[in-house]
Amino acid sequence: MVYWYNIGKRLKKRDGSLGGNDEREQTLNQLLTEMDGFEDNSGVIILAATNRPESLDPALTRPGRFDRRVPVELPDLQGREDILKVHAKKIKLAEDVDFSKIARMASGASGAELANIVNEAALRAVRDERRFVTQADMEESIEVVIAGYQKKNAILTDQEKHIVAYHEIGHALVAAMQTNSAPVQKITIVPRTSGALGYTMQVEEGNHYLMNKAEIENKICTLTGGRAAEEVAFGSVTTGASNDIEQATKLSRAMITRYGMSEDFDMVAMETVTNQYLGGDTSLACSAETQAEIDRQVVALVKKQHQKAVSILSENRAKLDELSAYLYQKETITGEEFMSILNRQPPALETE
Repeated sequence: MVYWYNIGKRLKKRDGSLGGNDEREQTLNQLLTEMDGFEDNSGVIILAATNRPESLDPALTRPGRFDRRVPVELPDLQGREDILKVHAKKIKLAEDVDFSKIARMASGASGAELANIVNEAALRAVRDERRFVTQADMEESIEVVIAGYQKKNAILTDQEKHIVAYHEIGHALVAAMQTNSAPVQKITIVPRTSGALGYTMQVEEGNHYLMNKAEIENKICTLTGGRAAEEVAFGSVTTGASNDIEQATKLSRAMITRYGMSEDFDMVAMETVTNQYLGGDTSLACSAETQAEIDRQVVALVKKQHQKAVSILSENRAKLDELSAYLYQKETITGEEFMSILNRQPPALETE
């Protein structure tokens, strides 16, 4: 016999208040009593799940209550590939579908998101009146899950389209000009229902569980590349970099407060992560003076990488202009097209 419990707020830590007659404590006491009453040979198995393990009552989590804990993390590369294959059994696939490539493109996706990717690919094939799901269907469905559907009724002005093209090429060009950056897979300036006017997709070639300081700084530099391209090309800035700014700031702060990559703070944890299974909220655990110093270092770090991105784009201004013009015309280009233009040598000048 198997008992399944979805343990949540009803089994959270008791607060020590007198009485103990509230519904939450009664539920916890009843469960503990029933668990203690099972005999070793009763054939009863109790399974429980929660996404708030830190809030559970210690009486429930101590040894002897539940014999084994199984943390369910996001799937790795092989896990994503296997999950995709399981969900793809219910649809007809073309011969060109490469699950390994799709799994790499869907880095960080959960099992539910991977199932949604397969379903979206099938819907796309049906809308196009095709009997088989192709590689293009799967790749487009990843974009749908990540950034939303193409917003075909959104009409950008010619100037806005130019700015978005430069912005996205800025990201891609800064990434390509740095070492240890993930290869560019796709660049588009087609607006999406998520609100994004365009995006640059980079795909890691394998699983990466560790990042060193230089790699994180390169990633911050790439995030600032869009705004840097606007500054280099137009001498002004827009609101299009809001998400880039948020990510760059979050990553810079984590370097200083959690990863021990600041010479001033060394290996001292200034920030703690709570609710790791519900988005990973963070809270600072330091004095007001230290918080002010952290803010100064975050600003200095982002500013340094921003200036580096401006320098990279200024030195490669000709390629920035050429690639942006090509993206403006095509609206969506692949990583292969991007690298082909980037590596293309200018024609030699004729001499008399």
